[in-house]
Amino acid sequence: MNHFTSDLVQALVTKQDVTEVFRSHLESAMNRLLETELTAFLDYEKYDRMGMNSGNSRNGVYTRTLHTEYGDLQLHIPRDRNGEFKQQTAAPYKRSNDTLESFVIHMFQKGVTMTEIADLMEKMYGHHYTPQTVSNMTKVMVEHVEAFMKRTLTKRYVCVYLDATYIAVKRETVSKEAVYLAVGIREDGSKEVLAYTIAPTESAYVWKELLQDVRNRGTQEVLLFISDGLKGIVDAIGEVYPQAKYQTCCVHLARNIAHKVRVSDRAEICGDFKSVYRADSERAGKAALETFCDKWKSTYPKVVKSLRENPYIFTFYSFPKPIWRSIYSTNLIESFNKQMKRYTKRKEQFPHEEALEKFLVSQFESYNQRFATRCHIGFDQARSELLAMFSNKD
Repeated sequence: MNHFTSDLVQALVTKQDVTEVFRSHLESAMNRLLETELTAFLDYEKYDRMGMNSGNSRNGVYTRTLHTEYGDLQLHIPRDRNGEFKQQTAAPYKRSNDTLESFVIHMFQKGVTMTEIADLMEKMYGHHYTPQTVSNMTKVMVEHVEAFMKRTLTKRYVCVYLDATYIAVKRETVSKEAVYLAVGIREDGSKEVLAYTIAPTESAYVWKELLQDVRNRGTQEVLLFISDGLKGIVDAIGEVYPQAKYQTCCVHLARNIAHKVRVSDRAEICGDFKSVYRADSERAGKAALETFCDKWKSTYPKVVKSLRENPYIFTFYSFPKPIWRSIYSTNLIESFNKQMKRYTKRKEQFPHEEALEKFLVSQFESYNQRFATRCHIGFDQARSELLAMFSNKD
């Protein structure tokens, strides 16, 4: 008989309030989980000598009150010295609990495995939950996946970012597969995950299928597509949205340059290239590229040749200046992908494609809700000019 059961029986025998038993054990379980999270993050136990000179360490706690149906829980949120630890037990800024199913879904969204959730539920409620039972609680997400993939999209988007990230999923064997993702910015500057698909590798053919799905669900006009320059993607975009412009990610170009030059030259050559896409006008940007090419053509002729032959470096200059920094790279979508990958680190793999899709859509819906009413930087100042660009296409 565990402590929870013993305390519950004792409370029933003595006719005490069993709510306090639930409250105290729930509080203890959540605080233990918080401590365990920090230990896993730092990778050494409390007071372990391994932590000496590790570059990071524990740095006390701060207290948060969480209101639940059993009473207020005093949570002791641990901190690390470098300020890098982000706990996953209690939702940020949330002061009250959800239903049991909502709590399970929230843990699932944060990347906690089914087995870990089942163990936590047993500690919290004194009842054994199998991983399969917990998985069944997330079945509601299957309906969310179908609704997400079939929903009607906005008619027009200023720009759409395309990027793929790799996540491990099990079929017969485990392998990392490409998760294709399209994120759009509307006329009012709000952001939205438009569509996704999963395939073994990244290819222009699959991108074309994804874009066709976006068009079939109502998106008729896109002013600009931004991606990392995958071979064939411009043609794929052109077949579905022939009037759209294309911008290759300048940050990816800089990374490619860095890989093709000597380490001793990287800082200088990347600094020179930055002046190309950080110029005050397209004319100044092209002049900066000529200066770049003249300087490096004898040392790295192939690098210079590839830049001279790339017609998609300066597309962003034809858009309003306030949004230039938002559209000359895919940083916006890459940041979102990194956030998702942080949560998947707790899972060595997804057991099947359905589990991966449930996780992905939970992240996408959260993202869409968070940014549905927020205007992305620069788009508010550029709104009238962008509307005129749409009008000129009509």
